[in-house]
Amino acid sequence: MPKFAANLSMMFTERPFLERFAAAAAAGFTAVEYLFPYDHPAKTVADALRSAGLKQALFNMPPGDWAAGDRGLASLPDRREEFETALVTAISYAKTIETPLLHMMAGIAPCDDPAAIACYRENLKKAADVTAEAGIGLVIEPINKRDMPGYFLNDFDRAFDLVLDLDRPNLNLQFDVYHRQILHGDVITALRKMAPRIGHIQIASVPNRHEPLTGELDDRRIFQEIDAIGYRGYVGCEYRPAAKTEEGLGWMAAI
Repeated sequence: MPKFAANLSMMFTERPFLERFAAAAAAGFTAVEYLFPYDHPAKTVADALRSAGLKQALFNMPPGDWAAGDRGLASLPDRREEFETALVTAISYAKTIETPLLHMMAGIAPCDDPAAIACYRENLKKAADVTAEAGIGLVIEPINKRDMPGYFLNDFDRAFDLVLDLDRPNLNLQFDVYHRQILHGDVITALRKMAPRIGHIQIASVPNRHEPLTGELDDRRIFQEIDAIGYRGYVGCEYRPAAKTEEGLGWMAAI
């Protein structure tokens, strides 16, 4: 059975962010992930992580101005300097918090715009090389158009082919089962095909993005396949609890 990491941006939100680490540990998780740590000093986040006895699975590079609608900077040609600053910030936080992985968000841009494509490719190569020098892995994640309209990276085959083409050892795919099902379906076949370059997996039920075992997919079968393909990383629980977080954790005991 896979190892699970609680996503603290979606789970345990009944508490302030820094209190969610202890809550996740008390609920039986051994690792956590979240979208962004940057509202807090890196050392403060690292202390909360270690005090709870947890491992860090992953977090995202700075996305730009999230409140204003930014969802990453990598595909935006007119914001290259901001991207480079964000990369430096992410590396600094990653070293202090000791995360093995960073996720580079693509941004809102037309997926067929030549300037956006060239910018994204250039920034991805740069980010992969810089994170490799720091001993950190990098992942990219296709995100569905329903949850994030206009997101540049919205196709799994495109993302997978780019990872293969750039051929950086530390660059891999973030395979979110929820996004895969909404974008393309065919989850298990894709897991098998993309297994050699899957760096991180996330799970949520479809279509409501609630707890596993509550949607249209056979999540038990998917967990079995994750084991079968030899994936040994954490599976991030990036779901929105249907009620209070602890009330919905019965799925873990059920599997």
